[in-house]
Amino acid sequence: MISEQFDVFLFDLDGVVYIGDEPLSGAVESLARLREKKKIIRFLTNDPCTTRSKIVNRLNRMNIEAHEEEVITSGWATAQYLKSTNLKMAFVLGNNDLKWELRQAGIEITNGSSCDAVVVGWDNTVTFYDIQRAAKYIAQGAVFAATNADKTFPAPEGPLPAVGAIVEAIRVSTGKRPVIVGKPFPSMFHEAIKNLDPSSRIVMIGDNPMTDILGAHQAGLQAVLVGESNTYPAKNDFRNADANIRDLLGLFDPDIQIKKWVRPNYPWPESIKPGVAGIVFDEYGRVLLMKRADNGLWGIPSGHVEPAETVEQAIIREIREETGLEVQVKRLIGVYSDPVSQIFSYPNGEIAHFITNCFECQVIGGSLNKNHWETLDIQFFDIHQLPENLLPMHPKWLADALEQQTSSYIR
Repeated sequence: MISEQFDVFLFDLDGVVYIGDEPLSGAVESLARLREKKKIIRFLTNDPCTTRSKIVNRLNRMNIEAHEEEVITSGWATAQYLKSTNLKMAFVLGNNDLKWELRQAGIEITNGSSCDAVVVGWDNTVTFYDIQRAAKYIAQGAVFAATNADKTFPAPEGPLPAVGAIVEAIRVSTGKRPVIVGKPFPSMFHEAIKNLDPSSRIVMIGDNPMTDILGAHQAGLQAVLVGESNTYPAKNDFRNADANIRDLLGLFDPDIQIKKWVRPNYPWPESIKPGVAGIVFDEYGRVLLMKRADNGLWGIPSGHVEPAETVEQAIIREIREETGLEVQVKRLIGVYSDPVSQIFSYPNGEIAHFITNCFECQVIGGSLNKNHWETLDIQFFDIHQLPENLLPMHPKWLADALEQQTSSYIR
């Protein structure tokens, strides 16, 4: 049974332990049984409108044992992030509980003309003027931090805007990506397991695949979903739970097995984007490669698709911009989406999964221009004497181009 396989249990609260002020079925008994077995318990919540002490009092009123050091809220974790990065003064879009947690960490709350950080939580009184001020401070160099990125929260009348809606307004207006502390991002999980024995067996119990399950898996932890099962089609989708239980009593069900989470060797992407690549041979059968300035690796000319462009137009444009050559498309080599080789992490923190249409192209004009800002060098190589430091997906594309088969196919 799951309860015997782990030493540390991380619990989401709303929807797992309680709803409102009422414990969910089996929660009180299950948590007491884990305590009897000397298990370590942590409670994690993305709610930025409360404090650790208030969560403890709320659980205690439900006859659930809890201690302040066991509770990690997104507000408290955000305060710890600012403290650890030596940020002293914050402009806060959040309620008094968030401000209290920040003050306890030594952070001064300011409404003045400057600050070290803009912290976004939740406050029903936030105005557009507040968002404008936040954007101004970020443009002046303040760190952009958010307690979480939840875009909505459930209400009787339907989903209502949450912290993520404010975060998105500031992100769009500043072009800056925030540091997000709450689930599914790493900071909250790191706070939860900090100071634990490195050999501890840890599991996350949650009801939200997008925060609890995804976040646990990104942190390298196994994850159990409470409630209705959500299954995503890809075997290695980080949002697929390792086990599903109806309520917390399922932790003690001997018939419920938990799979071992083996993290794939690529990060979880936040978006899927169309891409193009062009294999260009010269009259001697040599292939055109460019050495990229961003990573120093050699590769086939490649890029993205602009709005209203066909993929053929996109690769013709990319090759012209990157190399100075005018080309025409001869044939489609293949459509590639292997996540191991086609999930990219950008310096700004963005992670994207590219679906790449790879074409064979023929030179019809122009001349090589080695001064493009994206490249360190551009030249033709004998296919038997390619540089060793090739981008990882490109040898496969070249091998497929050299085959005689001309049909397109998905990989």
